[in-house]
Amino acid sequence: MVAIPSRHKSLALLGGVLLAQVLMLAVQIKRDSRGRLIRVWAVTAVSPFERTGAWGVRTVRGVWTRYFALLSTSRENEALRIENDALKVTIAQLQSRAAEADRLATLLSFKQSHEDVPMVGARVIAASAGTASRTIEIDRGERDGVRRNMAVITPDGAVGKVIEAFRDYSQVLLLTDRDGGAGAMLVESRIQCPVGGTGDPTLVMKYIPSDEEVKVGEKLVTSGMDKIFPRDIPVGTVMEVKAGYPFKLIRVQPAAKLDRLETVIVLLTQAPVEFKKEAEAQNTQTGGQPSGSGTQKAVPAAPAATVRP
Repeated sequence: MVAIPSRHKSLALLGGVLLAQVLMLAVQIKRDSRGRLIRVWAVTAVSPFERTGAWGVRTVRGVWTRYFALLSTSRENEALRIENDALKVTIAQLQSRAAEADRLATLLSFKQSHEDVPMVGARVIAASAGTASRTIEIDRGERDGVRRNMAVITPDGAVGKVIEAFRDYSQVLLLTDRDGGAGAMLVESRIQCPVGGTGDPTLVMKYIPSDEEVKVGEKLVTSGMDKIFPRDIPVGTVMEVKAGYPFKLIRVQPAAKLDRLETVIVLLTQAPVEFKKEAEAQNTQTGGQPSGSGTQKAVPAAPAATVRP
């Protein structure tokens, strides 16, 4: 057997060690690469499920949160709606009270400006429901000095007359009732004529001859000839004039708001009551004679005012 020198043995051993190290390094690198590749595959396969799960959790959490938020908002909206309705009712009540205060202030001012005329204020407590009769009931009666055939007015004008008086309340027949009416007079022409109701919201002038001139817009006042209303209380305004024979057909818009009466005044006497001097102002502009002076032009053979005793 050939002997190998010791020097060559050392070189062979060194070469073997180096080869072993290279082989081990290659194996380690191969193992690391394979392990990293497996991790990449695992992460890639699991990521969609993780993303789906995270999205589902976020969605459920958001829906849950919004559900409770909506419940809270719904409760708040309901509370606000109830509060808003209560405020609307309160505002309506305050507006009604303010309107009533204005009406009472108007009546008080009217009474104070006519302290020499006996009168009593009254509140309307009922009204006729049908069109066959136009009446109202007021909360003043015999113990307040109210009697039958007393005139009832407002600061705007004539309303009607008392037809029944009881202890604590009375019944009033309005001018617009079929049996209602009053003696009236045209302010400009001074023609005296009765006005009466037909069951409608307007009045009609009666017995004006077809040859008499009546203008639309002309004012009417009470003439005092019916022995119920004092003179010169506003009755209404001519709103329509139609030719007819032997009498004209004339419709009048009442001066008082007869369809919205809430407070009225009962005159306890037939003493004259002065209203705003619209008649005198118109006569001054037209050069006519003021009320109560000069001769009055009366319609011949005109019947008395159609008023129920």
